[in-house]
Amino acid sequence: MESTARMDGSPGRVVSRETIHQTRKFSYESVTVERGSATYEVAGIKHPGAVVLLPIMDTQDGRVVVMIRNYRPLLGEHGKVIWELPAGTIERGEPVEVTAHRELVEETGYSAQHLAPICRFYTTPGMTDEIMWAYAAHGLVHVGARPEPDEWMTIELVPVARVLAMIESGDLADGKSIVCLLAAARRGML
Repeated sequence: MESTARMDGSPGRVVSRETIHQTRKFSYESVTVERGSATYEVAGIKHPGAVVLLPIMDTQDGRVVVMIRNYRPLLGEHGKVIWELPAGTIERGEPVEVTAHRELVEETGYSAQHLAPICRFYTTPGMTDEIMWAYAAHGLVHVGARPEPDEWMTIELVPVARVLAMIESGDLADGKSIVCLLAAARRGML
């Protein structure tokens, strides 16, 4: 039995981890936690981490954000197309900024001359250890999208004011996109 106890003042101690299922990108684990005289099981997803990108372009009509409309099969009975910022999972051993550049091209067809860090955050700490790094992407050059075979998405250039209004109206309901946009707006990056 593996012991991963920490001496950092945590109220519990992980006494074992078991991989229940392994996929190409993620693993599903059962974790046994000891707290005081009690033990309990927690199941969740071990995740390699991910990036979300805020591609920004200045046009004759003002500043726009390169957004995607992405088909998500797990939403609703037959899936749903939702607004999102481009994002993706870190490949094994891949530096975070390399992932950011790769995912931007794959999903939008734009490469960036410069990435600026915005923030990082846990996406859903109750069910996964995924950490997501958010970057603003500047100096965009269109090179052609390269989506993965299981991805379906379209790209739209959306004025910054409309993107922020979409958060207020609920038309933009993707959590990572909202965090990234609001953090960037607060830092004066939009």
